[in-house]
Amino acid sequence: MTKRLFIFTLALASIIWSCGQSTNSNEEEVLEVKDFGSDWIQLFNGEDLNDWIIKISKHKLNENFGNTFRVEDGLLKVRYDQYEKFDNQFGHIFYKNPYSYYLLKVEYRFVGEQAGGGESWATRNSGAMLHSQDPATMLVDQDFPISIEGQMLGGDGENPRPTSNLCTPGTNVVMDDELFTPHCVTSTAKTYHGEEWVIAEFLVLGDSVVHHIMEGEKVLTYYKPQIGGGNVNPFDPAVKVDGQLLKSGYISLQSESHPIDFRKVELFDLDPYSESKEKLQEVIDIITKE
Repeated sequence: MTKRLFIFTLALASIIWSCGQSTNSNEEEVLEVKDFGSDWIQLFNGEDLNDWIIKISKHKLNENFGNTFRVEDGLLKVRYDQYEKFDNQFGHIFYKNPYSYYLLKVEYRFVGEQAGGGESWATRNSGAMLHSQDPATMLVDQDFPISIEGQMLGGDGENPRPTSNLCTPGTNVVMDDELFTPHCVTSTAKTYHGEEWVIAEFLVLGDSVVHHIMEGEKVLTYYKPQIGGGNVNPFDPAVKVDGQLLKSGYISLQSESHPIDFRKVELFDLDPYSESKEKLQEVIDIITKE
């Protein structure tokens, strides 16, 4: 073999080896993403409500008054066809396990007409309650759980009405380095009219920060969710300890008098990565791009 041919052979072998290494590396990245994808927890299984706890104001725990929460056609539906009138019977359906660090993804649509007797502000209005109190600690007549609400709103067909807002029943948050005490704040999300399906995401990182995400963009951010303020009535004083940071809690979906369907309610548990900021951010970057 000539010297020139020997050098060419070595170079070719090096290129082939490098390509093989690059391919293997890409395969490992794909596998890593795929593994993360399989870690999503389907809170709603499309079949039943066995993993959920119901609390409707004026009714005992797990009394599903008027069959408010039901599963039909693979959807979690909120309906009021068995109500004479709404009568402030605000309801919430809680997933059985509490979480601390997570990404919650909810796919929803508003349908039909509001129940008779519902408040005007509750038209095409629902929410995902984050870091909620244990439903077993709610009083029978309590209207809302102490929680952070990722508010879901539907448009009226004409006027702007952004969704993915923040409301704070029995809580406060920090914004712009100051304690934010008003009950609600509007996000920068767009308005969704009609009965189209909408996907809302909520990235919750313990008691540090919460991001509301729509169509891959952050539309609202706040910090240090904590117990405080009003807009929840009545409540157990032993549970409402003002100033206590909310490090974890339950997730619930609302019934506020307007029919709504939920097609998907899924969660990625980020708690296993919470001890490493670098790994946590790496996983967040991956799952929010899926």
